Amino acid sequence: MQTGTVKLYSLRYGDARAWLAAALFICGNIAMPQICHMFNAGGRIWLPIYLFTLIGAYKYGLRVGLLTAAASPLLNSLLFGMPPTAALPAILLKSALLALFAGIAAARWQKASLLLIAAAVLAAQAVGTLGEWVMVGNLHAATQDLRIGIPGIMLQIFGGWAFINYVIRK
Repeated sequence: MQTGTVKLYSLRYGDARAWLAAALFICGNIAMPQICHMFNAGGRIWLPIYLFTLIGAYKYGLRVGLLTAAASPLLNSLLFGMPPTAALPAILLKSALLALFAGIAAARWQKASLLLIAAAVLAAQAVGTLGEWVMVGNLHAATQDLRIGIPGIMLQIFGGWAFINYVIRK
């Protein structure tokens, strides 16, 4: 798939490039939270564990996104204790939803527009918030990303768009 100078892919699990791309995005999703957690409430404000999941799913397809979505939170929790184990189900749900919506948007429309990336991020947040509400039974806790994570949502939308269109466009 190609739009202008941006090439979008749909790599399969049997393709070594899928595993390599996922590994690189997982590394990004490990490094980014470490940087954000240097600041008070940095993880809750910047939502750093989702950025490279979005980029991986949008640029290289749903499979790369799902690999990144599953491995990133689990490895971060195992290596650094963040996110805490109790938060993993909700984060894994939101990560998987982000990979799903981003992968579908890229495959369906075959372009990396700001509007499509925003739609994928916002859809994942909306459905993920409902899912988290069901899981934890607390609407206030479930809406945390929407209440204090607006900078992180904006980072995903604008940063993801810029990364896909200008950093890894080929």
